Amino acid sequence: MEKILLAHGSGGMLMHKLIDSLFIERFGGSVLKEKKDSAIIRMGGKEVAFTTDSYVVDPVFFPGGDIGSLALYGTVNDLSVCGAKPLFISLAMIIEEGLDRDALEKIASSIKNAARAAGVEIVTGDTKVVERGSCDKIFINTSGIGEIYYPGLSVDRIRPGDSIILSGTMGEHAISVLSKREGISFLSKVKSDSAPLNGLIFRVLKASKMVKFMRDPTRGGVATTLNEIAAGGNFGIAIDESSLPVAPGVRSACELLGFDPLYLACEGRVIMVVRRGDEGKILRAMKRDPIGKSACVIGKVIAQGRGKVYLNTASGGKRIVSMLTGEQLPRIC
Repeated sequence: MEKILLAHGSGGMLMHKLIDSLFIERFGGSVLKEKKDSAIIRMGGKEVAFTTDSYVVDPVFFPGGDIGSLALYGTVNDLSVCGAKPLFISLAMIIEEGLDRDALEKIASSIKNAARAAGVEIVTGDTKVVERGSCDKIFINTSGIGEIYYPGLSVDRIRPGDSIILSGTMGEHAISVLSKREGISFLSKVKSDSAPLNGLIFRVLKASKMVKFMRDPTRGGVATTLNEIAAGGNFGIAIDESSLPVAPGVRSACELLGFDPLYLACEGRVIMVVRRGDEGKILRAMKRDPIGKSACVIGKVIAQGRGKVYLNTASGGKRIVSMLTGEQLPRIC
């Protein structure tokens, strides 16, 4: 009998197969089958975005963030990449018996500060306490509602020649969590990139009307997100190794531990597919925001290789970049 593995929650190929074969098959209406970061639904003549996510990161505190701010920002970002202004958040906590009250107070304060930074309001919630050993310190579920102000974002709009923009360096979140979990002190200088993207995205969408699609590269990293974009499309994607932004600390960690930064999770980055010719104004808008100071074009949409992602290597070669197939770093969000 098949068992559920950690890899089924990695954001990679096994998770996609599980969702498609088990959940979409049973629950899937037309909205769910779109598999967007947020469901886009019409209410009272307006389009709204609705999303939900659960956070089980281990450890709950890490350089640059904690489970509280991570949960708040993650939901804000899932709304933002769908062209929505995040407005209202629900917050549910499952707390393990024995958690220090001081830790819970720090998490609650972090959530409060994150909500203020993102400009959203927490309007409802739930609290449960379970027996010791039933969960790992604390799990958080957040849901969010936002109002669509930039409609029409869709993979169907993507065409060969479009450019791929990444808003910043890759993998800080994953390495930050790893350094704290494993006690690797020399990696602790790498701080999580966890941050709210709504301000940066609003700035970009005000500057250009030629953003065709957005997604934030969380579980499975940039490689998996690009494969999600290319899957089922009548196009391929080619990225350039020499253009990929990787911070020195993350690069050192990858060389030491054998990781590929393309598969490391980010929690404050966005991938945008934009019309060729609009890259300049979009990058200028991004770089005016501290979160986007390292933004760059990493590749383009191509007519060949339908549904596949290719890497043009620094040595002049070319290889296929597949979706994450297993579990690289468990419990990073």
